[in-house]
Amino acid sequence: MEPTIQQEVIEGKIFMTRGHKVMLSTDLAELYGVEPRVLVQAVKRNTERFPADFMFQLTNQEVISLKSQFVISSWGGSRANPYAFTEQGVAMLSSVLRTKRAVQANIAIMRAFVKLREILSTHKELAYKLAELEGKIERHDEEIKAIFDAIRQLMSPPPEPKKRKIGFIVRERRVQYRTLSRKAVKN
Repeated sequence: MEPTIQQEVIEGKIFMTRGHKVMLSTDLAELYGVEPRVLVQAVKRNTERFPADFMFQLTNQEVISLKSQFVISSWGGSRANPYAFTEQGVAMLSSVLRTKRAVQANIAIMRAFVKLREILSTHKELAYKLAELEGKIERHDEEIKAIFDAIRQLMSPPPEPKKRKIGFIVRERRVQYRTLSRKAVKN
């Protein structure tokens, strides 16, 4: 009896690249119990079943990026870059590889993709609710700040009014005396 493939193992082999959730040909070959070259040969014999949105070959930069992200020393002795299969590409592999193990692996892989899609859907709903809550909190923060400002104004002592002196203010007129010269007095 074939050993069952654990869901966690499959989920750990699904990567995000070029905006797609993909599985690498090397990982798929391992899950299907075939050599990577056998899987690639089967795909090349049936290229019409694998359009560009089902399967693509990784660039050197993408391979380096994946290796550095997951601290993988190598994917074996292969000189060619691995192929990346989208969910539809993996489903199409079931029509190309027909061993019992390949069928079981394919079923498990499809379940893993469905589970990831459900998780992402849940995360989107959660992210929407979180954004909604943040908006409410920001609005409440502004309102609370306004309340605290009002309380601080009430707590601070009122500014001291200008003190006015009590009583009457007498303004003296200054009388200026001119000294007249003698000539002016004679006239």
